[in-house]
Amino acid sequence: MNSILELQRRTHEELDLLEQAAVQELLAKAKAHKERLIQEHRVAKILDRMQQRGQFLLDLYSDEDGLRKKEINAITGTKDLGEFYARLREIKEHHRKYPHAAVEPMDLDIIPTDVEREEQDLENIFTGEEGLGRYLDLHEIFDQYVNLPDVNKVNYLKYLDIFEKFQNIPRDTKTTSAYERYLQTLHSYVESFFRRTQPLVHLVDVRQEALSEFEQQWEAETVAGWEAQAAEDDKSVGDLFCVACNKQYSKRTVYDAHLTGKKHKKAATALLASGQTEVTPEEKAQAREAKERERREKDKPIAMAEYVIRAYVRLLEAQREDTKAHVERKQTLTTDELAADAEEEVELSEEEEDEEEKIYNPLKLPLGWDGKPIPYWLYKLHGLGVEYPCEICGNFVYMGRKAFDRHFQEWRHAHGMRCLGIPNTRHFHEITLIEDAYALWEKLKASTKTEQFKADTMEEFEDADGNVFNKKTYEDLKRQGLL
Repeated sequence: MNSILELQRRTHEELDLLEQAAVQELLAKAKAHKERLIQEHRVAKILDRMQQRGQFLLDLYSDEDGLRKKEINAITGTKDLGEFYARLREIKEHHRKYPHAAVEPMDLDIIPTDVEREEQDLENIFTGEEGLGRYLDLHEIFDQYVNLPDVNKVNYLKYLDIFEKFQNIPRDTKTTSAYERYLQTLHSYVESFFRRTQPLVHLVDVRQEALSEFEQQWEAETVAGWEAQAAEDDKSVGDLFCVACNKQYSKRTVYDAHLTGKKHKKAATALLASGQTEVTPEEKAQAREAKERERREKDKPIAMAEYVIRAYVRLLEAQREDTKAHVERKQTLTTDELAADAEEEVELSEEEEDEEEKIYNPLKLPLGWDGKPIPYWLYKLHGLGVEYPCEICGNFVYMGRKAFDRHFQEWRHAHGMRCLGIPNTRHFHEITLIEDAYALWEKLKASTKTEQFKADTMEEFEDADGNVFNKKTYEDLKRQGLL
């Protein structure tokens, strides 16, 4: 049946099922980054479909062709019910012909079941450098930046820090076509990356909010990089404006030099030919203000694009910081290490689990290399339940005999022995009490009669003739001027 009312009822049912499907998707907690992205893109598709069906339903209710009203009039009324009974007969006849016809549920095609296809589609929308939306890939845009005139030539890592700080770029550079292409490419990439990594964020709202703030700051001349220039003497500024060329100059020398140029002479001749032989200060000021307004209107789209990009980058700050750390790490790796690192990232992305997931560990067992508690038999085998305190290490407690034996050569125990003024030799292995360490040290000094090092008598110096003296003799002879 092609009834308008039936189409409306079916569309209402479809919208309810879509809403329920979106809720079910969001209730499932994604554990990995890839899983979260797939879930958000799936919900975004459901929301797009809801918007399309909602618009279709709105068009049906608007009833511009009058078919809905005509159908309602045909099946209602107290006198003529012929249309109503005709439709009823049609429904009965259909079920009489097909009594065992299966009813296909509408929600079969709402939730996609091909997970592999979804994963493949997700990988196709990101470049290899982006790492499924973890990092920014600005290499091509960076190449455009370094080729702009009069900009600071920085490396890629530094560029990631400053790429949205447009106030550092000279205004003369911003008027070039190369900068316009660069800005357009950067804007398109950031907006595309934002849509791909955060599909549930309404980008239109972010843009509209940024444009509203921009309009206020533009009127107040407080947009970063486009602030009102420092006020100068109006007379001096007016003197550097050429009415014939309709151009404002910033320096007296440049203004004087252009007066002898062919372009100025041609413009002055054209001005005289139009019948204007003299320009009053008021006319000159009006021409200068009109030129300034024209320049600001020409600069406004560029400033607007810069402001919108800054608004997007503020929401992508986490990805920017991760990108900087990733690039800095890659710069320290060799080619083989980079290949191994890429394979490791693929494995981690496939096996990544929620870091905040609570691990069931009632016995408080130590964690193994995989982040899970070690088996209890291994815990007992290594004696990890036995405590070994060490007073020299500041009463630090070591769990297990292996850790206790190893700690005598580690930094904490060596620092404690150095603070006691005792050398950390093998004689003091198994000594954990400060009193015992001092007693053993005194015993060793008494038994071995260790000779203390004396710099004055044991340190040797050599003069220019090759004669060797101890430190005390050398310094005495040097003071007397005999060397």
